[in-house]
Amino acid sequence: MGMGDTLKKLRMIYGYSAKDLSVLLGISPSYLSEIENNKKEPSFDILKKYSATLDIKLSSLLLFSEEYSKSNGDKWIRSKMAKLINNFMKEND
Repeated sequence: MGMGDTLKKLRMIYGYSAKDLSVLLGISPSYLSEIENNKKEPSFDILKKYSATLDIKLSSLLLFSEEYSKSNGDKWIRSKMAKLINNFMKEND
């Protein structure tokens, strides 16, 4: 797994189509596809645009990618989302 896998998963979680996200990032859909399929590495500028578009700190985006790559990505995401939801529910009780 690479950075592209993480970015694709985040795009899907946030509900963006590849076309819509490519417009927001200012890149072509084909370039986005190459990034998401790990054929090209995103530049630092592209990562900053992802960070701003998804409202995620760049450092968190990089950490998320590292952790996602080390583990069974989908299982890791589910556990993090469950923890986030539980914390949110506790705050609103």
